[in-house]
Order: sequence, then C-alpha cells, then structure tokens
Amino acid sequence: MKQPVLASVYLSLAASIWGGMYVVSKYVLDYIPPFTLVWLRYAIALVVLVAIVAAKREPLPKHGRDWGMVIAIGVIGYIVSISLQFVGTKWSNAHTASLITASTPAFVVLFARWLLGEALTWRKLAALLLATAGVIVIVGLGDGGESTFAGNMALVGAAVTWALLSVLVKMASARLTVLSITTFAILVAFIGMTPMLMVESPELTAVHWNALVVLGVLYLGIVSTAGAFFLWNKGLEMIDAGIGSLFFFFQPLVGSLFGWLFLHEQLDVSFWIGGVLIVAGVVVAVRSEQSA
Repeated sequence: MKQPVLASVYLSLAASIWGGMYVVSKYVLDYIPPFTLVWLRYAIALVVLVAIVAAKREPLPKHGRDWGMVIAIGVIGYIVSISLQFVGTKWSNAHTASLITASTPAFVVLFARWLLGEALTWRKLAALLLATAGVIVIVGLGDGGESTFAGNMALVGAAVTWALLSVLVKMASARLTVLSITTFAILVAFIGMTPMLMVESPELTAVHWNALVVLGVLYLGIVSTAGAFFLWNKGLEMIDAGIGSLFFFFQPLVGSLFGWLFLHEQLDVSFWIGGVLIVAGVVVAVRSEQSA
C-alpha cells in the first residue's frame, strides 16, 4: 500500500474514533466531571502504552532536544489544547465550537509552511476550502445559542494549539518513533492534568460507577486516547502535515453520524452535502500528495 494511502487510513481512523467518542463521552460525563475524565483517559492510555513500550523495549528519548519536543507536544496539545476546548465549549456553545474548531487545518497549513517549509500549492488550498465549506454546510453559520468573547477566544486557542501539536509531531517523528512520542507526551499530560483533578475531587464522591460507565472510561482511555493518538501521530509521520490535517474534518462528520445512529439526533440534507464536500477535499489532497 502506498504511503499516502496508508497515512490516509491511519488519519481517517483516528479522526473517526474522536468523532464517535462524542456518543460515549455524552453518557460518561453525566457521571464523571470533565477534567477528571480526561485524567482517567490519560491514566488508562499510559498503562497500555507503557506496557507496549516495555514489551518492545522501546528506547527512551536520549537528548535534551528530544525531551523538549515531547514535553512541548504533551503540554501544548494534550493539556492546553484540550483544556481550552473544554473551557471554550462551556463558555460558548457546541455550534460555535464546531465552526471555530474547523479552522484547525488552516492553522496547520500555516505552521507547516513556517516550521517545516511545506509548499503551499493551489491544489492544497482548494482541498482546504472544499473541506472547510463542508463543515460550514453541516454546522451552518446561524447562531446556535449564547456565546461569549472569552469562550470564542478559548476555542481559537484550542484550534491554534492543536494545529501546532500536529506540526510538532511531524518534526519530532524525524528523531523519535511515534510510539515514544505518543507514550511520553501522554505521560507529560497525565502529570499536568493531576492538579486539575484536585480541583474536581469533591465531586468524585458522588460518582456512581456502573458497568457502562466503566466500559465507557476504558474505551476513552484505550481506543480514543492510546489508539487514536498513536494513529494520528503515525499518519502525520507519513504525509505532509498540511494535507494530513484535512482528515481532522472527519471528526465532526462521524460525530454527527454517530449522534444520528445512537442518540437519535436529526440529520438533514445539509449533512450529506457537507459530507460530500469534506470527502472531496480529502481526495483532492491525497491525490496531490500521490502525484508529488
């Protein structure tokens, strides 16, 4: 299988898993506070990844520069970006969050141009515009509820920091294995999220654990964190960051589809039109990578 196609599979799976995570999170968050749930995700993912690292005898990052990259990925992407996304959605609304988060690939293209020297071609821009138009068609431009300036700024910060994470992963993969990057960046995030867990600790006494909550937490930790983070990082290692970022658009697409399947949320014709535009944008991007 050609490298761009294999990268497409990895990135599509990662973004689709995150899209489907919406259904699981919606249920589990009724029982567990948000920052605590993120901490649990990282704790479970860390156990899985450390076991794999030990079994494969994966070497530790040796140089200060390598540790610096791993720490930057963990802090910028897995702590700051996810925290800003949570805060922004809380202070804004899900509709605005979807629109602003859709700007992430545009920021990736800019960071990739600046830090990696990736070419900014007309074909890449056309793919970005097609996919962005697809998200706008699905979400719409109308007001989806009360929104605040602080919330919107937090969401912009989340989009920018996740874009920077994607480029940093691409840079780090030239020196480290994807397994090492993912494992040690999640370790950094686990440590960094611990103080936030302390803030929510009084609410933990009221948590009602049942089989579905336990299964949901395990799914979020093993599949959505350890698995999806690894797949996303592996895909970015194999393809231009600017092109790989377009697969991020599968997250709202799959999230909406799973919401329709499992939560009985309504989908109208705009969803299918937007989905076609997103897929068209990704196809244009991958074809440009294959012909490069």
